[in-house]
Amino acid sequence: MLVKSMKTLAEARNGALTAAYRAGLRSRTFRTASLNTPTVPHEVIPVTTVDGARLRVHAYGPADGQTIVLIHGWSCSIEYWNPQINAFADRYRVVCYDQRGHGESQLGTVGPGAETLADDLSAVLDATLRPGELAVLAGHSMGGMTLQAWAARYPEQVERRARAVILVNTTSGNVRYDTDLLPLLNRTLTISNKPVTVFGSPVRMPALVSETVLTTPVPLPGGWPVATVFKSRVMSKNSTSDEVNFSLGIVRSCRPLTRGRYAAALADLQLGDAAKHLTVPTTVIAGSNDHLLPARMSRTIAETLSGTGYLADYHVWPTGHLGNIEAADRFNAVLEQVAGGETLRTAEAG
Repeated sequence: MLVKSMKTLAEARNGALTAAYRAGLRSRTFRTASLNTPTVPHEVIPVTTVDGARLRVHAYGPADGQTIVLIHGWSCSIEYWNPQINAFADRYRVVCYDQRGHGESQLGTVGPGAETLADDLSAVLDATLRPGELAVLAGHSMGGMTLQAWAARYPEQVERRARAVILVNTTSGNVRYDTDLLPLLNRTLTISNKPVTVFGSPVRMPALVSETVLTTPVPLPGGWPVATVFKSRVMSKNSTSDEVNFSLGIVRSCRPLTRGRYAAALADLQLGDAAKHLTVPTTVIAGSNDHLLPARMSRTIAETLSGTGYLADYHVWPTGHLGNIEAADRFNAVLEQVAGGETLRTAEAG
């Protein structure tokens, strides 16, 4: 009994140390002030999902301010939005939450998928928005997929909860075959710069290796070699060392089990034309150097929104996958414009 108790205490201690280490990766200090932990006070809002998982939800800024809800992507957390929290929390109420299993939110008993993403967002909005309040909702990567899934599952909530939507570096599905994240994987096979075809159809490299790399629940190492690869494949060549180290730290802080489960789920997630349910002005932002979710994937969403008349703006910036980090000033200007009610039903690329 004593041995068993000591083992339990040791496991609990190791778990606490691991949690503290991961929290430390999310709260490092950088020379670029906008990347640092916000100094503005925040409210902790208790939110429990339909299956009993507790989510970490923060609201920064004045309680009576206009609300902006920021939804992070795969392997990220609340801290991913530091540049936006620091820029807006002096005058807006900025709500962020750790998606289940990410950051300090519990994983719960229900696996990740379109319904889970939608249900969790709905629970957060119920807990954070006042009756009749309309918020600006912005989602990056998986966060953008969350917004589409929510709109499809709860179309009656869209105009009741959202004044406008921003989708950043996201997709409506088909990640397994359209991502260009790893070189020579998920691309058309070429020999002597000519595509290889069989019976007239292009041959694509198998996705097995890339999926194994992304879904295996092992810790992501740090160091200069990893940072170099991360910058090359996830961000753009113009990203600063602070931006790379900040972003890599956020991703490394994600629990390996969460990273693996979500990678497998997102590879199979198919939202189709779910964006048609976003019946409020919606801005779409893509990165011309985005290898994870290439710009062609966002263009499909923009075309759907253009067809319904709810495309407010379409931007393609010279960034990688982390548009709101790599082009923070530009993204913040768009968010300010949208939050100020200045969204225009135009399309822009460049």
